[in-house]
Amino acid sequence: MSDLNGNKKAAFYTLGCKLNFSETSTIARSLKKGGYEQVEFEDKADVYIINTCSVTQNADKDCKRVVKNALKANPNGFVVVVGCYAQLKPEEIAAMEGVDLVLGAKEKFNIVHFLEDLNKEDPTQIHSCEIEEADFYESAYSIGDRTRAFLKVQDGCDYKCTYCTIPLARGISRSDSVENILQKAQEISDQGIEEIVLTGVNIGDYGKGEFGNKRHDNTFIELVERLDQETSVHRIRISSIEPNLLKNELIEYTANSQRFVPHFHIPLQSGSDTILKKMKRRYLTDLYRDRVRKIKEVMPDCCIGVDVIVGFPGETEEHFLETYKFLNELPISYLHVFTYSERDNTKAIDFDGVVPIKERKRRNRMLRILSEKKRMAFYQSQLGTRHKVLWESDNKDGMMHGFTENYVKVQTPYDEELINQCMEVELVMLNPEGVVDVQILQPVM
Repeated sequence: MSDLNGNKKAAFYTLGCKLNFSETSTIARSLKKGGYEQVEFEDKADVYIINTCSVTQNADKDCKRVVKNALKANPNGFVVVVGCYAQLKPEEIAAMEGVDLVLGAKEKFNIVHFLEDLNKEDPTQIHSCEIEEADFYESAYSIGDRTRAFLKVQDGCDYKCTYCTIPLARGISRSDSVENILQKAQEISDQGIEEIVLTGVNIGDYGKGEFGNKRHDNTFIELVERLDQETSVHRIRISSIEPNLLKNELIEYTANSQRFVPHFHIPLQSGSDTILKKMKRRYLTDLYRDRVRKIKEVMPDCCIGVDVIVGFPGETEEHFLETYKFLNELPISYLHVFTYSERDNTKAIDFDGVVPIKERKRRNRMLRILSEKKRMAFYQSQLGTRHKVLWESDNKDGMMHGFTENYVKVQTPYDEELINQCMEVELVMLNPEGVVDVQILQPVM
C-alpha cells in the first residue's frame, strides 16, 4: 500500500471543535516529517487517525461510525483514536472492533513513536496518562483551506462548570508564549493565508504558564496587541471568549484594530441567573448584557454569536422562557444551540429536575428558529453597506462564498481568480437561500 517511494500513507478524521482541527493538522505534519504521505480518509491508507470529541453524548456513536468508515476503506488499516474521548474513556474505545491504538492527551503528540509496528494485534494498545500529567503546552495550527487557519494559543481549563468534561480531558489551563504565537502567525501568513482564527479551550484565560503558573506580563490583551502590531496577517478573528474575561479594554482595542475583526462569539449557556448559578458559570445575565451593550456601542455592525444549552437539570419552562426572552431582546446575530446531555464524572449528572429528552428537543427547536430570525435581521441590517470579503474556494451550483469581516455570508458567481482574495463589496440583497448577494467594488490591497 505504500507509494513507489516507500512512503506509508496516513488519513485523518476530526470530530469536534476548531482546537481539535488545529491539533489534527499538527499531528499530520509530524507524520509527514516521519515519512508518511497524507491521503483522504476515504482512500486506502496504512494508518487512520481519528481525533475525537467528548462534548456530546454521541461521542461513542460518532467514533464507531468513523472507525467503520476507515475499515471500509482498508480492512487491514491500522486505526488510532486520540483526543478528548480517548483521554476520558480509553477502555471503552479499546473495546470497539477495529481499533488498534488509543492515545491520551499527553501521548497524541508523540504519535510517530507509537507507529513503529502497524500490525493489527489483540488486545488493543492503550497509552493514556493521568490528566494531571497533561501540564505541558504543545503548539498547533491547522490550515483547512487556502483562506483561513486555526491557531491554538491556549489549552485546558481551570473552570469547574458542572456540565463540562473538558478539564477532565485536557487538564489545567496553560498557554503558549507570545513569541511563539507571533512566530506561528507569521509562518501562517507567509503561506498566503489571509485569516487566522485564534483558538483554545478558554482563550480569555491566556497568560497561564506551562504548569498553570500565571505570567502576569502576558495577558490576552497583550497578545492581541502584539499580533495586531507585529504580524502581517490580513485578518484575525477571536473564536470564542468567556463574558467575564471579555474586558472593555479588549472590546475598545478591537474596535480600532486594523487586523482584529468586529466579531465576537460569547458563551452564555443560560439566560436564567438561577441556572447559571447551578452551572457554576462565572457571571450572571447583567454582566452578559453589559458586554453586548458595550460591543454595540463601539462597533454597531459587530457580529455577536452566542452559545446556549437547553434542558439543563432543573431548567423549568419558566427558566427556559427567561432564556428565550433574554436572547430575543439582545442585539445578537446568531446562536449555537446545544441540547444538554449527561456526561459521566460531572456534578450535573446527579442533579434533580431531569428534563425529558422530548422537551429538550422542543426547546432546542425554539432557539434554532430564534437564531435564524436573529441572523436574518442582522443580515438585513447590513444591506447597502460596504464590507471586505475574503472569498473561499467552494463552487456550489456555480456560486462561490465568502465572509465579510463581521461574518456575513455572501456569494457571487464562481471565479477561480477570486479565491483567497480580499475585496471590497456592497451588500445588495438577501436571497432565498439566506445568503447575501453582493456587488464587487474593488480588491483590498
